[in-house]
Parts: sequence; structure tokens; C-alpha cells
Amino acid sequence: MRVGIVILPEHRWWAAEPLWRMAEEYGFAHAWTYDHLGWRSLVDKAWYDAVPTLTAAATVTSTIRLGTLVASPNFRHPVHFARELTALDDIADGRITLGVGAGGTGFDANVLGRPELTPPERSDRFAEFIELLDHVLRFDVTDYDGTYYSAVQARRAPGCVQLPRIPFVVAANGTRSMQLAAQHGQGWVTTGRGGDDLESWWRAVAELSLRFTDICHQQGRDPAKVHRYLQVDAAPEFSLSSVEHFRDVVGRADELGFTDVITHWPRADSPYAGKESTVEEIATEVLPEL
Repeated sequence: MRVGIVILPEHRWWAAEPLWRMAEEYGFAHAWTYDHLGWRSLVDKAWYDAVPTLTAAATVTSTIRLGTLVASPNFRHPVHFARELTALDDIADGRITLGVGAGGTGFDANVLGRPELTPPERSDRFAEFIELLDHVLRFDVTDYDGTYYSAVQARRAPGCVQLPRIPFVVAANGTRSMQLAAQHGQGWVTTGRGGDDLESWWRAVAELSLRFTDICHQQGRDPAKVHRYLQVDAAPEFSLSSVEHFRDVVGRADELGFTDVITHWPRADSPYAGKESTVEEIATEVLPEL
């Protein structure tokens, strides 16, 4: 079991830099940031872009993997994004993992003034986004003519440090996106589904894990070869509320076949309100056991 941590892109760099350094020093396997133009209750607060944040993080760390949780088609084009990812993987010397999702509703979907997409349209756009991004990162020249994205002689050179491209971790709770995860992902990440209480959330996670196994088989993919990431703070209780609770979360995720769990750096207030001292305690008491 590997443990990762999300650091929201909300701090000026002088305040954010120590967090990324500590994530590596504490022994987390991977560190992530959100890819939004504004997010939920923090939409009127300070917020920074994911790509330069990860670029800066790459220059002050040396071993920890870094990634987006998750990159959004709401405001990105695969051709340009491929260039950013290629540069980022070079700066990080092959430590980038791309978490990618369909793009949600809300601020990100509305701020550019585009028509709101229906759920099936968002699924179709996601399929095009990940298909084109995969192709541009793998092949020297790409032409593509889709409903949502096009490319004319898009170049790859020099390509990613990681070959054939950086690994994709595909966010998926529904059947269509799980199929994309099985087709294109080196990993699958889920937030679970609903759940007014902790036990119902875990039951939904278990059902999704079984469903993903079935879909991998349907797609001709060995499910054991796809890493499984669980975003544990989608649950009704913050995973870092205590060391004991976090140890329980990791154990339950392991029992359900997940290879990785992802928590969040505690904040002073909601969301993810908690104590930074808990991170240190987990680094001392839990991570060495895994």
C-alpha cells in the first residue's frame, strides 16, 4: 500500500514550498494538487494553476511522484496540455503521473461562458480528450478530427522522459469512464459514491472496485496490472482526523484491493480541517509500517 497526499494550490509559493518538501521528507509515495480554475467553497479565495505549481514542486523535491488530481477537460486542450506535460515530466526527471477526469459541473464548467454539457456529452468529450492526449504523447505526428477536439499535424518531440508516455490515472465512478480507465490508464482513481455515513460509503467503494475488475476483464485487461487509487477524503469523515482513523482507512482500502490511498494536507478550516501534527504522527507511526 502506498500513501499519497494532496496539497491544494492555495498558498503563495513561500508558504507552499515547505509543504511539498515535507511531503517527500515524511515518506509519502506521491503528492498531488487540484486542477481547477476555482473550486467549490474556495472559489473566492486565493488559487493557483496546477502546472506551474507542480513545476515548482518538481524543483524542490527529488524522489516523490507528483501529479494532478485530476486534470480537467473543462478548460484544457489535449495538444497544448501535451506540451505542458512533456515539459513537466522533463523538469521532474520522470516523476509525473497524470490524474485525469471528465471535468465536473460548477465554476470550472461555467467560467469560460460555454454551454453546459449534459452527462453523456461530458463522457463523449472525456473519451476524445484522453484518446487525443494519449496519441499526441505517444506518436511523432497526430491528426485528429473530433466533435470537441481537433489536431492538425501535432508534434510529440521530444516526448516524455517516461516511455512511451507519462502514466495516466483515470478518475472513474461510472461505467463509461471505467472503460476508459481500463483502456488507457496505468491506474484508476475513485472517490466512491455518495454515502451519508461512513459504512455506506465503504460499501459503495467495494461495489465500484468489483465493477472495475469486471470491466477490466471485459476490456481484455488484467485488473492486477492496473493500480487502484482511493481518494479517501471523499468519505464523510476526514481521513486525518486521527492516527487511529487513518490506520483503519488504509487497512480497509487494502482489504478491497486498492494499491494506493490519497489523503489531503490538513487545513485550518473546512474542507479538510485538521491538525498538521497528525501528518507528522502518521509519517512516524503509519507510513513505515506499509
